[in-house]
Amino acid sequence: MCIRDRCWRATSTPAPAATHVPALTVYFTIYRAVPMTTTTRSSYLNEAVLDAIDPVEFRTRHPYPWVNPQHFITDEGFAELLASMPDIGRFRPFFGKQRKHGQASHDRYVLDYEEGMELPRPWEDFIAELRSDVYRDFICRLLVVSSVRFRFHWHFTPSGCEVSPHCDSKGKIGSQIFYLNTDEDWQFDWGGETVILDDGGRIDPDNAPAFEDFEAAWPAETRDNRSLIFGRRGNSWHGVKRIDCPENYFRKVFIVVFEEHRPLRMAAKKFRRLLTGSELVTEKERMMY
Repeated sequence: MCIRDRCWRATSTPAPAATHVPALTVYFTIYRAVPMTTTTRSSYLNEAVLDAIDPVEFRTRHPYPWVNPQHFITDEGFAELLASMPDIGRFRPFFGKQRKHGQASHDRYVLDYEEGMELPRPWEDFIAELRSDVYRDFICRLLVVSSVRFRFHWHFTPSGCEVSPHCDSKGKIGSQIFYLNTDEDWQFDWGGETVILDDGGRIDPDNAPAFEDFEAAWPAETRDNRSLIFGRRGNSWHGVKRIDCPENYFRKVFIVVFEEHRPLRMAAKKFRRLLTGSELVTEKERMMY
């Protein structure tokens, strides 16, 4: 079986994956063909899938760089991670926080990764691989940077919450979202897909548009060991529509945030902070790896 991801472009016939704009089916193959053979379980990352993602195809994707791979984690590794999820009792509530530009709060429960925190062994090993040169070099190739650092966090989102359309802050250069729900704990008509949004170059990032304001939308596939990788640009609008699920069910994701590592720039920041008596390393910077 081959791994493929297809993007629908807007023209004259309605495209089933996009909304708000008529579209004809035009396909962009983001992957080279890869046989879905069983990988020896020496790692969580499925290097065949990493190698199959074409950096040039990724960077030229419309409306900004994104890809929605399946089996990025080996199937056995994915099952281990699902069986050892952190308990929601460890998460902090993040609700009713006013965002910039009048955008609605992105409500959820959050658990940030910190080195040395107590975690089940599968998650320790998975994060160790994400901090390895294999994954780091992969992200550098995709985003054409020489060095990158990561932050990691889990989000559990209950019913009634959404992620309003937004562009990420300028400090980020991209993210990878791993979707952790299965048919056993989630009905996919409850929602939870990250939606890639195309504003047609019309909407300034310092705004608070609704989903209906965009020309086209591509909901990510989230079932059966999927993830979403995207690179930040000025128009990298995305969001999650309002979730409608029963009480005590949650949209579950694990997110890797990418930031370009520039040692000289960081040294200059620390020098300025030293002169002003500010804290040399911020809380967010302490969680970069």
